[in-house]
Amino acid sequence: METILLDDFLDNGIIREKSFREKIDAMDFNLFNKKKVIIKGCAGVPVPTWAYLIIVANLAQVADKIYFGEPRHAVKIFNRDK
Repeated sequence: METILLDDFLDNGIIREKSFREKIDAMDFNLFNKKKVIIKGCAGVPVPTWAYLIIVANLAQVADKIYFGEPRHAVKIFNRDK
């Protein structure tokens, strides 16, 4: 299972839309092709809803399954029908 850490998108300790979108645009989402992906949130930093939506919209184009949370208690949020 591949992991995307929302901590990697922080800009001076918060998620800012401009820098977030720049990092998303620079990502190669093909690395997640046909894989299970978990999105791990920031425990101490508020994450805007739009940030999750942008990541999931990009991942849903290539990933087979997308989860949110911690691996032991992950919540499935996307499952590609085969």
